[in-house]
Amino acid sequence: MAINLTRHFSDRTKELRASEVRELLKLLQVPDMISFAGGFPNPETFPTEIVREILNDVLKKDGGQALQYGITEGYAPLREAVAGRMKKKGIDCTKEEVLIVSGSQQAIDLMGKIFIDPRDTVVVTAPTYLAAITGFGALQATFESIPIDQNNMRMDIFEERIKKLAKRSNPPEIVYALPNFQNPSGVTMPEKNRKKLVDFASEYDFIILEDDPYGELRYVGEHLRPIKSYDDEDRVVYMSTFSKILAPGLRVGWVVAPEDILKKLVISKQSTDVCTNVIGQRVAHEYTVRGHIDPQIEKIKKIYSRKMSLMLNGMDEFMPDGIKWTKPEGGMFLWVNLPDGTDSSELLKKALKKRVAFVTGRAFFADPRDGLSTMRLNFTHPSDELITEGLRRLGGVINQELVSKWDRTAESDDKKMEDVLKGSLIGKS
Repeated sequence: MAINLTRHFSDRTKELRASEVRELLKLLQVPDMISFAGGFPNPETFPTEIVREILNDVLKKDGGQALQYGITEGYAPLREAVAGRMKKKGIDCTKEEVLIVSGSQQAIDLMGKIFIDPRDTVVVTAPTYLAAITGFGALQATFESIPIDQNNMRMDIFEERIKKLAKRSNPPEIVYALPNFQNPSGVTMPEKNRKKLVDFASEYDFIILEDDPYGELRYVGEHLRPIKSYDDEDRVVYMSTFSKILAPGLRVGWVVAPEDILKKLVISKQSTDVCTNVIGQRVAHEYTVRGHIDPQIEKIKKIYSRKMSLMLNGMDEFMPDGIKWTKPEGGMFLWVNLPDGTDSSELLKKALKKRVAFVTGRAFFADPRDGLSTMRLNFTHPSDELITEGLRRLGGVINQELVSKWDRTAESDDKKMEDVLKGSLIGKS
């Protein structure tokens, strides 16, 4: 006889929230489903032959070490190579300030473990990366959500809120920021706001966790320096990943942090996974030092820039009036605002019947009551043809929903007028 074991779960476990994207991906095995839902790189960008060559070389020359446990901090030559790339971005660091992690998602988890106690506040944008919400939420954090605009985090609202939060007995320890082509909205934080955020960190004593998985993927305009490049008090922890510029299956990312923070991250990681995938680290290192990574990034940018243009053109062609969307300069996503009162969750059910999928905006808000009339679209994974066809299908679904909504509104208004007239006639009789 089955018994109910849920009473044994920890309080923390009872508050866990499933990833809406991961749950949605289970539906995408349906034949001819066109997915704008996942945040997946396109497999045509994966350098399969080069990786095969590197693996063969590494295993022939040093297979015993490459298949052995590694140190928690990460493969030293890779850390050195990462530090060199960081210096080119304006982040002056040594390999001793670099920790190799199992994808940048692990960095969020480790930062939460060393900084967050239950009911501590993490400041995020609204919307923000959904796995940051689930990651910090799993540690029983509470959230202060700052709205975004075309310049990413609304700094005027942030300043107003942080002044109040700083007066609490437990002010925020972490402000989580995605400055470049933010997931999910695609918007970018301008230089002046990056500097301002660092100034606020000094004034109000908090740590900035700068998440930069898309920074290399700029298709329009000039690269902007990372927030950490303006940091002269070691208040910014920078994180990025090889997932978007090499291959996500390697599960190799990195953190740049001051020594005292890095030591705690290492200790926390030791109890999590001991070390990051060693063979993946060796591949990432060889790929970098053999000079493949910059040409690879250019190849990816060319492909994704074309796909972004296709999606933007398709939005212009197929979306009905009243729909608004962001126009990113890079990254992987568009953010769509539907007319007020449109429920994107209900819209998704109808879209799936037409074999097209997206992620509802609610998944990206710390308060699930927000984002009702929003959605995120990914343009990097579908083929060029499927981007156009998917938007045609989605535009039809949205148009039909809006027409139905207007019809329901009109019927409601007619009913109200009928009731008013009846009341008026009754009053006269």
